[in-house]
Amino acid sequence: MDQETLFSADRSQAPLAEQKRPNSFDGLVGQDHILNDRFRRILESDRWAGLVFWGPPGTGKTSLAKIIAGFTKRKFHLLSGVTCGVKEIKEVLDSSKQDFRLGKLAHILFIDEIHRLNKAQQDVLLPFLEEGSVRFIGATTENPSFELNNALASRSLIFQFKSLSKEDVLKLLDRAAPPSYQFAESVLERVADLSNGDARRALTLLDHLCLTRPLGEQISLEDLEKVCDSQSLYYDKHGEAHHDTISAFIKSVRGSDPDAAVYYLARMLESGEDPLFIARRLIILASEDIGNANPAALMIATSAFQAVHAIGMPEGRIILSQATTYLACSEKSNRSYVAINKAQDTVKRSGNLEIPVCIRNAAAHYRYPHDEESGRVKQEYLPKELRGKRFYEPSIHGQEKRFVDFLKARPRD
Repeated sequence: MDQETLFSADRSQAPLAEQKRPNSFDGLVGQDHILNDRFRRILESDRWAGLVFWGPPGTGKTSLAKIIAGFTKRKFHLLSGVTCGVKEIKEVLDSSKQDFRLGKLAHILFIDEIHRLNKAQQDVLLPFLEEGSVRFIGATTENPSFELNNALASRSLIFQFKSLSKEDVLKLLDRAAPPSYQFAESVLERVADLSNGDARRALTLLDHLCLTRPLGEQISLEDLEKVCDSQSLYYDKHGEAHHDTISAFIKSVRGSDPDAAVYYLARMLESGEDPLFIARRLIILASEDIGNANPAALMIATSAFQAVHAIGMPEGRIILSQATTYLACSEKSNRSYVAINKAQDTVKRSGNLEIPVCIRNAAAHYRYPHDEESGRVKQEYLPKELRGKRFYEPSIHGQEKRFVDFLKARPRD
């Protein structure tokens, strides 16, 4: 799809979210931290190779990509990582390269849900980005650090989009509300609450709501509730259900309550929460809250993430349930987490203290522990200013309790 088709096509029969898609920077709301002077200068210089927009659904990623196409006057091609393959990508790349060699502007290739492409598919873009024969924009709801090839990420500027505030959503609804309908007090505010910061959800809900009543009639809160019964179960009126539920989930696992944990897991999955988001939180919890009390917990959580990523839903729920109940029933220790916090605080306050000579690279007086029958030597490893300092103090829970006796028996100067 090129920019002429993009901005001149009749969108009157399209869903409301598409009809009201902004076609200028001023029309885009909610991403002021991105749409600043620095971003404008990047576009005006027209020397960027790739942009990656990372953030929740309905926050303006696709809209901004289309606006950039109009601003830079480049041909625009939109592909989806869900449906496209190497063949479709190559067709766009070759078309852009042909124009580029004729002295024309390189095209913009926008790939929505770029995280759905495998590494080999992503690699197809690299030589074209290197020579500047295409401009790439990718959109993803997943952390690019996990889902993008390092080579592709290193050639792209990454911008994180935020969920829209309630005020931003209300601004969009006020613009989009058809003048031929009347809305009872608080209806649009309730729609904004239910959208959970997703502009597309808000406009789709408004669109469906208008279809329920004849032109000219007033739309009430009762009409809204009939349309969105299923949504109101999952999102509270302050848009905080996502944060509250993941918090309750983590605290239930930390508190060793598998029943509560799997209940909140079910609520998140039923609400459409990203299963990989849940899996990533379990990996963090396995290290932060279980740690060396049960080192296998981290392996279980990491394996769960990989398995869910490989097979997807709905079967992924079984894997998440297994990992959740295992972690909830595991011995707990946060001592590794506490240790790194203490160590980082010390480094910030004391700076880079001098490393003992005996453990520097190619040190002459280093004593090799494996040469001793006990596997231990009397040797100081911390800088002299920190001698005797304890960052890691193992708990008496699970496997970690063995570390207490081990460290007590360690010889010291």
